Amino acid sequence: MENVVVDVLLAAGVGAELLCCVGVAVMRTTFDRLHYTAAGTTVGPFCILAAVLVREGFGQVGLNTIAAVALLFLAGPLLVHATARAARSRER
Repeated sequence: MENVVVDVLLAAGVGAELLCCVGVAVMRTTFDRLHYTAAGTTVGPFCILAAVLVREGFGQVGLNTIAAVALLFLAGPLLVHATARAARSRER
């Protein structure tokens, strides 16, 4: 049963990341692409984090994964915001 849960969570995480990649490739403007870039730092990594925690628990691997996803979750919006500001100032 544990393997099924891990497989479903990994499939959801990879699927979310693939949708974000397709969105970045398909959208026309920089700002539309940034929306999909920001989404890539939320749902997918948390599904993958949940899969790792189900499989490995809160040992060293689990804590490292929590730290990586937390950094991605906190730094992602800052990076997107800074990129949007730079793109906007470049347009002017």
